[in-house]
Amino acid sequence: MNITLSTCFIAVDDHDKALAFYRDVLGLEVRNDVSFEGMRWVTVGSPSQPDVAIVLEPPLADPNASAKDREVMAELLAKGLLRAVIFSTDDVDGIFERIRAAGGEVLQEPIDQPYGVRDCAFRDPAGNMLRFNQPRTR
Repeated sequence: MNITLSTCFIAVDDHDKALAFYRDVLGLEVRNDVSFEGMRWVTVGSPSQPDVAIVLEPPLADPNASAKDREVMAELLAKGLLRAVIFSTDDVDGIFERIRAAGGEVLQEPIDQPYGVRDCAFRDPAGNMLRFNQPRTR
């Protein structure tokens, strides 16, 4: 049996700001942009991983959710408590400089971790934590 990741979801509160980050700064390609019942889902992905999709979705993607539930989810997103995503790269220092130069909120500068990677961390425009890691060579 073979199991692979096909899709993951990242909550965003402003799709245009998210696109400016994920497409323009990270270089992910836009694969789909769908609106339904006042909500929007944008699918992006790395050109080097055509079978993996990242869906930028509303914090509460349920048209029947109550106003109170929407408010709670918006508050959690603003605090950065909804999602964390880890990307792999072959140049963690390069991606760090690229994101920092674009105004990304730095959480951690590149550092060699004891578990075998060099990594850094940022918040995306919606407050989600994103880590970028590179396996260290011995």
